[in-house]
Amino acid sequence: MEVKNNQMVFGIRAVMEAVESGKELESLYIQKGIQGDLLKELRRLIDKHELKYQYVPLEKLNRLTMKNHQGVIAFISPISFNQVEDLIPFVFENGEVPLFLILDRITDVRNFGAIARTAECAGVHGIIVPMKESAAINADAIKTSAGALFKIPVCRVHSLKKTVEYMQESGLQVVGCSEKNDESLYTVDFSIPTAIVMGSEEDGISNDVMRVVDRYAKIPLQGEIESLNVSVAAAVILYEAVRQRTV
Repeated sequence: MEVKNNQMVFGIRAVMEAVESGKELESLYIQKGIQGDLLKELRRLIDKHELKYQYVPLEKLNRLTMKNHQGVIAFISPISFNQVEDLIPFVFENGEVPLFLILDRITDVRNFGAIARTAECAGVHGIIVPMKESAAINADAIKTSAGALFKIPVCRVHSLKKTVEYMQESGLQVVGCSEKNDESLYTVDFSIPTAIVMGSEEDGISNDVMRVVDRYAKIPLQGEIESLNVSVAAAVILYEAVRQRTV
């Protein structure tokens, strides 16, 4: 499967038009120190749409393109994002038992793609990622996902903690997958409406999210290595949920 790189848009006016036309930006780079009335308009648009962006040196922009970028370059996301507030009622209204996956600071593109592939195969209704500290959804991610990222809904949120609390208010249990507890994943009831949280390989689930989850699930390990790759761990826990829902 061949996947083209995210479409590049450069120039202040061109980026503004892309945003105003409803395009989803995967990344937005602004040259450090630039000023001007047109840039102020772009900043207002950024604030209005709550877009993520980065200030970068001119050299980085020039490495991306030597054309007249005016200090602003954006990449349009190859997918459209969904809203959690729309997805959960939709799943319930369809008479299905919700199963969501929350990825807390999974930044490796190939891990993210592999997780998305497994999630789509397991019938996950949606993947939730934070606006910041999340893997780019680019050609590598889509290729690793075997195209699953075109099929499974993805939601980008500003606060995972608030999203967890919203899901709990909507009737979902939220389960944190972590080796820092003693509760085996095989004791958790995944047959009820559930959201599963997977944390970063460096330090697991962030503390503010860990404090609000309903319960934890640990994958039993028999060998000497203390943890699994996060994409493998996601597959293990998701397919325990599938097993329980299909017996």
